[in-house]
Amino acid sequence: IDTCGVTTLYTECDGHQLRGPNDIVFDTNGGFWFTDLGKSRSRDSDNGGLYYALADGSSLVCAAYGLTKPNGVGLSPDGSTLYVAETSVGRVWKWDIVSPGVVERGTTPLAHGTLLYGFDGYQLLDSLAVDGDGNVCVATLVTGAISVISPEGELLDQVHVPKWDAYVTNVCFGGPDLMRAYVTSSGWGLLYEMPWERPGLRLNYQ
Repeated sequence: IDTCGVTTLYTECDGHQLRGPNDIVFDTNGGFWFTDLGKSRSRDSDNGGLYYALADGSSLVCAAYGLTKPNGVGLSPDGSTLYVAETSVGRVWKWDIVSPGVVERGTTPLAHGTLLYGFDGYQLLDSLAVDGDGNVCVATLVTGAISVISPEGELLDQVHVPKWDAYVTNVCFGGPDLMRAYVTSSGWGLLYEMPWERPGLRLNYQ
């Protein structure tokens, strides 16, 4: 920060170029999980992946590959479960973490992980945050809301922004006792501060 310098930590994994690194969450082991959304072109698009890296630039591993536009990523309060939102198909997945960078494959047939929740109709997903009760709070495009999903996979609520916007893209928690949600309304270029029913989960190193 003092020097304003920028250091590139990773550009590829096992010889494969990272295409579109997107969201990130740090664990307590000195590393971080992140999603690679990939790139879309006029007639095709990349598969996406879930990765784990050490913050000192010494190690990067691919934990899951072949995801469809993986975007938001978060950890459960005890750090044992990882959540990822797939943008274009409106699905939230979960994995049990075996060790840093290693996840169990999951229980959903023909899939990499375990399906936590799949949205009805045409609802797309962006970034996510986890609250203090372990609920997954995911920015829901088109609907213009933050959707709250329990750890058991039940849709508890959809909290809409004050002025409808198809591009509600991110959420995080702050304020006294983490009872305020900060929500980006990208279509209007707005950042909302909203009261939240439950306290948010304090991030590692926050």
